[in-house]
Amino acid sequence: MVTPAACLGLLFAQHEHHVTPPADESPDIVGVEASRIVSGTAWQPAETPHDGIHANVGGWGLMFHGLLFGGYDGQGGDRGGEAAVGIGWVMGMATRSFSSTNLTFRTMLSPEPWTMPGNGYPLLLQTGETYQGERLHDRQHPHELFMEVAAMVTQRIVPGFALQLYAAPSGEPALGPVAFPHRYSASFDPMATLGHHWLDSTHISFGVLTAGLVTRYAKLEGSWFNGREPDETRTDFDLKQPDSWSARLWVAPTDRWAAQVSYGHLAQPEALEPDEPLDRVTASVTHHVPLGEERMVASTLVFGLNKHPGDHFEPAVVLESLFVLDEANAFFGRVEYVRKSGVDLVLAPPLDDAEYDIVSLVAGYGLSFGRVGPLMPSVGFRFAVDKLPASLESTYSSRYPVGVMGYVRLATASMH
Repeated sequence: MVTPAACLGLLFAQHEHHVTPPADESPDIVGVEASRIVSGTAWQPAETPHDGIHANVGGWGLMFHGLLFGGYDGQGGDRGGEAAVGIGWVMGMATRSFSSTNLTFRTMLSPEPWTMPGNGYPLLLQTGETYQGERLHDRQHPHELFMEVAAMVTQRIVPGFALQLYAAPSGEPALGPVAFPHRYSASFDPMATLGHHWLDSTHISFGVLTAGLVTRYAKLEGSWFNGREPDETRTDFDLKQPDSWSARLWVAPTDRWAAQVSYGHLAQPEALEPDEPLDRVTASVTHHVPLGEERMVASTLVFGLNKHPGDHFEPAVVLESLFVLDEANAFFGRVEYVRKSGVDLVLAPPLDDAEYDIVSLVAGYGLSFGRVGPLMPSVGFRFAVDKLPASLESTYSSRYPVGVMGYVRLATASMH
């Protein structure tokens, strides 16, 4: 259940609007990087609304940022369920800038170990991770308490080039797009993508080292990290010897675009198959279009491909958009395709010995009430319908099962 304490502990939200300076006031490469970076070392378009609480103390820039959804989730059919859940995170960041160096410390925490059941919230056709030694299916697992504890240094080496180093006991390697909880295009959708474990499931990895070469329009980076899934205790650090690696290239030709391609080798990601490695390829593109004061269209297209032993491939595609019409009204949508195995879906024989093409459509709306003190509260709803193969109709009670969620969304206004 969502408690008042859990809600009040997460009332920090997004930074202020980025404003591109005139050509003759173009920021240093270190400043350009700071305008784009979001989760881990991932980029979003510089033309992104960022809100948050800012302060300067002793030469350090401090920022608090986060998002909390509290609501009621109902998923239909025999494999569905109902639950009151809290979903979200809060981040504190301290930054110190020198003549050619930017030093950043970040801590991101989630209340989800306490604001949802141990096996997560109901979400039809979701797969990934385990609970009490069994595969999770049709539920989204809770996130860890320590989503990120990281330090990052960005150092200009020559004009137009910088070296970036990122070290995190808990953090995000250079693999995949901006993780779904932090994408602006998904900022009014509280639920995970069904392709989460095809696209960005490594966004909480316990032990990450990343090095990158940064230019004004591109960043090439590589990571050495612990690719194992976290255990079922969501409040500790699951630090282990790094066993996996990844490489990623970001390109941002203008302040409205950010695109990436990445490849990763995960040595033993799944707890139930510790001897089975996984190779992952992802590609994504994000486009943000400001339409005037408080108006924005933000879209992200992501492709992911998991390669299992024996040249066994499973793809996923996600397209999502957010339409912020004004300060009060926002509409969002998501279209997904993902191929999942009967083993991942925990189907009974003989259905477990096949793969299934799944399509999901999501639509939702958020109504904001403007500033209430330091807060920007809103309410919203989310409606999803899935399209299943005929062979799964009896398992899910329909070829078109549906899920709904009504929620309260809390964030803070920009304050300095």
